[in-house]
Amino acid sequence: MDPVVIALAKAAGLDKALAEFPDDVAAAAAQALNNAGAVRVPTDPVVEPWPPMRAGIGL
Repeated sequence: MDPVVIALAKAAGLDKALAEFPDDVAAAAAQALNNAGAVRVPTDPVVEPWPPMRAGIGL
């Protein structure tokens, strides 16, 4: 498995999943990396599809 994937999994707190299900962690990482280009990041905050989360607003 790619050392970067292992480091990211450990940083995300997935030590147990990495130890018990390394093939699943690798498959999830591959799927995430293959679909990363499909996510559109808005460059203008005005066009964000969801309002920014702020405590106390709208409660």
